Amino acid sequence: MTQEYTMSSANLLLAHAEYYQAFAARNLQAMMDLWSLENISCVHPGWPVLVGRTAVIASYRDIFLNPQQPNIEVRQEQLLESEFEGRVFCIEEVGGALLIATNWFALQDSRWRLIHHQASPLALDSARLAHSGPATSFH
Repeated sequence: MTQEYTMSSANLLLAHAEYYQAFAARNLQAMMDLWSLENISCVHPGWPVLVGRTAVIASYRDIFLNPQQPNIEVRQEQLLESEFEGRVFCIEEVGGALLIATNWFALQDSRWRLIHHQASPLALDSARLAHSGPATSFH
């Protein structure tokens, strides 16, 4: 994909931002509205894979109920998009730890809906990350 974003790309980035806004607000309804109704999965850092809407939504409910859950700061978003699906890769900073995250969306009824989220620890130190540009490879 070129640096010039399409309207679809802008909508994909908006859906990605909505995910983190729902997380920051601990808004379970907004989180539920963002996820697809079927065939979803999620891997939170250190957790086993969660498959299905019931398990995924329950995990967010439990996370939102944790008063010590730190905020997430997001940076270095990169898109990989096709006609009916899009992935956004990003760096999450959570309580001082750096995670690499993938948010995978499917275009359903003219709206990007989340079908998979996965985050895991990033093996880069924060000083090196701060000096890297948005096109940094994660390998």
